[in-house]
Amino acid sequence: MPEQRIPRADGGFAAYANHYYEAVKKWWETQGLDPTDLKPLETALAEWNKDYPAHVAAQNKAAAARQTKDAAKRELERQIRPISAFVQSYPKTTDADRATIGITVKDTGATPTPAPTSRPLLLIDSGNRLTHRLRLVDESTPTRAARPRGTLGAEVYVALVDPRQPPPADISSYKFVRTVTRGGAEVAFPSEQGGQTAAYLVRWVSATGEPGPWSETVTATVAA
Repeated sequence: MPEQRIPRADGGFAAYANHYYEAVKKWWETQGLDPTDLKPLETALAEWNKDYPAHVAAQNKAAAARQTKDAAKRELERQIRPISAFVQSYPKTTDADRATIGITVKDTGATPTPAPTSRPLLLIDSGNRLTHRLRLVDESTPTRAARPRGTLGAEVYVALVDPRQPPPADISSYKFVRTVTRGGAEVAFPSEQGGQTAAYLVRWVSATGEPGPWSETVTATVAA
């Protein structure tokens, strides 16, 4: 029958095997037996002591590589979502475009979602350097964070002007920043834009890409 004292777990087996060899070698010498009889055991132990640490190191390296891979995947998914939301809501995007890109194709057999009729209200926290924290609510439910039913989110556009200058009147002067699908977001600015005034326009977009009316222009200084 097999020796029952041999541990099954590798860590316990490693400690047991090395102790076992030293104890058996000492006993062998005490009995005056031929030491060459232990040569196969010594060789097998040496091979184990080489291969086991290599295996542990490879496992640790694989675990670290997996963590790095998973982190990279999460970051890539985080970057994909707002881009997909913008492509979905862009008025010129066709179903052929969606199929080519690999995002959800709208169900043309369903009743189209109407364009939003209400406007977002934008609140800005500008207390942090080179960063604006945006909070969006709907004008019809200003005390609630939920966006209007049937909307994908809010498109955020921004234009930068010098201090004490009025915001641009031409909507084409505003640059798209992102589509906010939850109640808030952050907008970061490069250091050279510190001290300028950021003018924001936002609008709700339906789940099928229909934009609603523009919000009032909201301005905030970019803290340097």
